[in-house]
Amino acid sequence: MENLIREYEEGIRTYWDLKVFSDYEGESVCYSDLGREIMLFHALFKKYKIKKGDKIALLGRNSIHWAYVYLSAVTYGAVIVPILPDFHPEDIQHIINHSESILLFIPEASFDKIDESSTKNLKAVFSLEDFNVLMNRMSEGEKGYNSFRETFRAKAEQFTPNDFILPWQEIDPDDCAAIVYTSGTSGISKGVMIPYRSLMVNVRYSRENMPLEPGNKIISFLPLAHAYGCTIDLLFPLSRGCHITFLSVMPTPKVLLKAFDEIKPRLINMVPLIVEKIYRKRIQPALSKGLAKTLYAFPGTRGLVLKKIKKSISESFGGAFLEVIVGGAPLNPEVERFFKKLKFPLSVGYGMTECGPLISYAPWNKHPHGSVGKSMDYCTVKVKSSQPESVPGEILVKGDNVMSGYYRNKKATEEAIDSEGWLHTGDLALMDKDGYLYIKGRSKNMILGPSGQNIYPEEVENKINNLPFVLESLVVERDGALMALVCPDYDQLDALELNGTDVEMFFNEKMEENRRQVNSVLPVYSQIRRIELMPEPFEKTPTKKIKRFLYDK
Repeated sequence: MENLIREYEEGIRTYWDLKVFSDYEGESVCYSDLGREIMLFHALFKKYKIKKGDKIALLGRNSIHWAYVYLSAVTYGAVIVPILPDFHPEDIQHIINHSESILLFIPEASFDKIDESSTKNLKAVFSLEDFNVLMNRMSEGEKGYNSFRETFRAKAEQFTPNDFILPWQEIDPDDCAAIVYTSGTSGISKGVMIPYRSLMVNVRYSRENMPLEPGNKIISFLPLAHAYGCTIDLLFPLSRGCHITFLSVMPTPKVLLKAFDEIKPRLINMVPLIVEKIYRKRIQPALSKGLAKTLYAFPGTRGLVLKKIKKSISESFGGAFLEVIVGGAPLNPEVERFFKKLKFPLSVGYGMTECGPLISYAPWNKHPHGSVGKSMDYCTVKVKSSQPESVPGEILVKGDNVMSGYYRNKKATEEAIDSEGWLHTGDLALMDKDGYLYIKGRSKNMILGPSGQNIYPEEVENKINNLPFVLESLVVERDGALMALVCPDYDQLDALELNGTDVEMFFNEKMEENRRQVNSVLPVYSQIRRIELMPEPFEKTPTKKIKRFLYDK
């Protein structure tokens, strides 16, 4: 197997003068700057006596400095522990301690919320904004470190590509590169140990199936502390000499569309929620009024409307992209069906943190509706079912992409990976004769119907989410019957300008209409008894999946 670190060594030397990173509406740096910063951090790690396998925690939003720390750690042989900035301070402190991290890089505002006296393993804490020392337990202290940094930086300015050398011979593919703490839909945070081999095959597969070229532009707006964003928006394009722009603010559709127009990315990776918002807020309203509505109603002119919409969406995404890849959560079938009708280059993939994250993918022009593609090369996927084409079963994965286990959690590791090396994903799916996977839902979410029928709440939710005035929904079991928790779409209501209307009464009436409508297309055993309105949007994971455990009771 190729060595990932050696590839980055060669890549940084090759693309030395090309731009590598930009902070959106901020500074830009070249591959030469990245190489010099990595050498600087490696010298810093040696000064702090960091050994191969020692843990370095990193908390912060997507930025050039975040990438510097992450890449310096993994190319040194240390284990990076990326922490999502949205975690609660108590969870952040738990992760720092549980991972046994020795160094911590963190925004100053976040560090102020942590009890440093309870982080006994830490030798030092550095500001992610300027890398100044926030806490130091080494004898030399802050002044000594800053002096060392400035001296080394002056020396690094003279470095040439030939001076950039990484210790790749000392790193084995099975060594742990990162420990990623999941904040999943189950509510249990576990440290996923991702080995170098997993990162390598994820990068290699991406390179072979999603062609990028040196100088191509990428926007990184998915959280880099999550495996999906880190692998697809950082590690893969970095290996191809691309120019990555980090978006550190909340990626609302308005912010993203502005960034797409300015940067014109070559490949776009996003979660379903953003695609669904664009569909509901821009496409559906355009099709429901005026000339577009009239033309769309007739088969003879429908193609003209679709062609115009496709052009408009393509321009909204910057107009230079090869494909939009959706992952991290299921895409609503109606939304996917419409993009298929447009012949829009959009594909849906599947993965999980435990696989670093890729499991399956297919390019948009080979991607059957409703599927999440075929298993990627370098791993084997099977559906544990007597009839995988018609009876859903659990997805099992084996290969170089699979994690080493959960850090300091032998029981959870043994529950996830069986004696034959198969990772039990907990996801239920069908697999057709050509090997395409069709996700049905999570095994933990499945509800047993009154006569033993399997009810997949995600399928019912997809139907509810397509109804008027529904922003999102969650189907749960209450007293032996199904109930839908619905967050209303207030933007739709505002557009109607119903002055003086009792909003609660209006929504209750509309939701009762929705309940009757959705029940008319559902089997009796999976029909909804009642709908309850939620005052706030559901709490979500970093990939925008609803944290179901919070609403199960």
